Amino acid sequence: MEGNVLEVNNLVKEFGQARVVDKVSFVVPRGKVIGLLGPNGAGKTTTIHMLLGITAFTSGRIKYFGRDFPRHREYCLQRINFTSSFNSLLGRISVWENLLVFSGLYNVKDPDRKIAELVEYFDAGDLLKQKYHDLSAGQRSRVNIMKSLLNDPELILMDEPTASLDPDVADKTLSLIEELKRKRQISLLYTSHNMEEISRICDEVIFLSHGRIVAQDTPLNLTKRITNAEVRLVFLEKKAEFENYLKEKKYRYQFTSDNIVRVRTEEKLIPKLIFGASKAGVYITDIEVEKPSLEDVFLQIAREEDNVVV
Repeated sequence: MEGNVLEVNNLVKEFGQARVVDKVSFVVPRGKVIGLLGPNGAGKTTTIHMLLGITAFTSGRIKYFGRDFPRHREYCLQRINFTSSFNSLLGRISVWENLLVFSGLYNVKDPDRKIAELVEYFDAGDLLKQKYHDLSAGQRSRVNIMKSLLNDPELILMDEPTASLDPDVADKTLSLIEELKRKRQISLLYTSHNMEEISRICDEVIFLSHGRIVAQDTPLNLTKRITNAEVRLVFLEKKAEFENYLKEKKYRYQFTSDNIVRVRTEEKLIPKLIFGASKAGVYITDIEVEKPSLEDVFLQIAREEDNVVV
């Protein structure tokens, strides 16, 4: 059961003279969650559509479970699934009928049992008789996720799946992903603008910009790309002495009150900052270090790429 469920090699998509996906290569190992991030227009959705066969790729190669996707399309699609907050199911029929139709398409052996399981987990019993067209955006997202789990897929492509969900339902969805990963070694390719979600569930993150991969690593290692940290210091009296010290050492700082200051410095230099304050006669009562988040990395990479002349 080991190995890669998806292999993408030098994937290219051109629309006329514009190359929107430029030699993208990555793998999704079994049981791993890979995040696909990037600003709007980076090529994420186009990549997903090529992986689903909705959009034909210009060149490159896509393999699922070791098999070439264009040559073994039906075999591959039966073992994967897809969900997005921006896609719609059949609007004029009920949720139950939608799930039944897709169960047939995926050859689900006992559709009634499977649908009942998903309905119970997502607390969606009140939605079954409603027409899909009449549902709210959050309700549709919930039904879309249920649809993506009907065939017990080995890989799910998720494009902003929680974008319209209430926080409690979004958390329940992430918990389900974690459970499926742990119990069934399910794999996911996951796009989101919510960096907390990405940090929580992704084993590896791929940043796309202008159709190219510009960074790829674990969330933790990516945050280490930013060496600065912000330190919040609470101290007793001697504000003037503390400010003179910070000015002398050319720290970037901001006093938020008479006894609280925020200082921006390199993480490795924090002990030096604390020791220097002590030498200046400042008694520090509390220290809080705010390290860079994945969102900080996302913004830095996006700005760097925007400044690159292509």
